[in-house]
Amino acid sequence: QVQLVESGGGLVQAGGSLRLSCAASGRTFSKLPMGWFRQAPGKERELTAGINWNGRNTDYADSVKGRFTISRDNAKDTVYLQMNSLKPEDTAVYYCAARDSYYGTVLSDTRLWDYWGKGTLVTVSS
Repeated sequence: QVQLVESGGGLVQAGGSLRLSCAASGRTFSKLPMGWFRQAPGKERELTAGINWNGRNTDYADSVKGRFTISRDNAKDTVYLQMNSLKPEDTAVYYCAARDSYYGTVLSDTRLWDYWGKGTLVTVSS
């Protein structure tokens, strides 16, 4: 089992920045691919950014490329999402997720992710 706890959400004006954190506990975090998903009201949950076990491979939704950066610190069992140049359309609940697949890849299908945090709300005002 892996427990995931997100933090760092809040209200920010358009153009501002936020950094989300996800603290993991349980199974060997350092071997698992990690992802940040988001779900806006009335929309499906979508992969926003993902990172492989050693941080050398990352993947981003087209809508956030160049603005968001995912990173991880395996010594702290934590994954981060730095969000810059935020837009109102970035408003959503952001979820941290882990795949129970040692050295596995990041996948966009939410059904292939095994552990989820409870989410943190990000609201971007115009």
